[in-house]
Amino acid sequence: MIRTLFKLLVVASVVTVMQFSPAAAVEPDEVLSDPVLEKRARSISEGLRCLVCRNESIDESNAPLARDLRILVRERLVEGDADDEVIEFVVARYGEYVLLKPNSGGSNLVLWLSGPAMLLIAGGVGLAFLRRRSRSVDASSQGLSADEQARLEEILKE
Repeated sequence: MIRTLFKLLVVASVVTVMQFSPAAAVEPDEVLSDPVLEKRARSISEGLRCLVCRNESIDESNAPLARDLRILVRERLVEGDADDEVIEFVVARYGEYVLLKPNSGGSNLVLWLSGPAMLLIAGGVGLAFLRRRSRSVDASSQGLSADEQARLEEILKE
């Protein structure tokens, strides 16, 4: 009993530590001395995807590439680049995939609209199928002929 409780406590502790470990991804040697620049760097880093971790920002990731990107962002800010210039520099180097929130214009517009378009097309095809099916059921259910009605009455009398 005590051994089971101890195992549960260890598992809960590990899960808790793992859950909050990304919050400390920015290491102390990366932090800028100017709090305004550091705040800008954190803001930019939160919008850039870690190329190793896929669905984490470089601000949260512990991957070496994410660390390099955080340092790159800070270096560009120290050199005097605006936030948009830093983002454009990173996108030019790694592609639009590096953005956690990609642009919804230009060539990406096709991607943004293809999902709803396919949903509408599938709904239209489904609706057409149901209408055609209901018409065929209506056509086939005109009722019984006189011979069929007579045969049915015979069967029911027996």
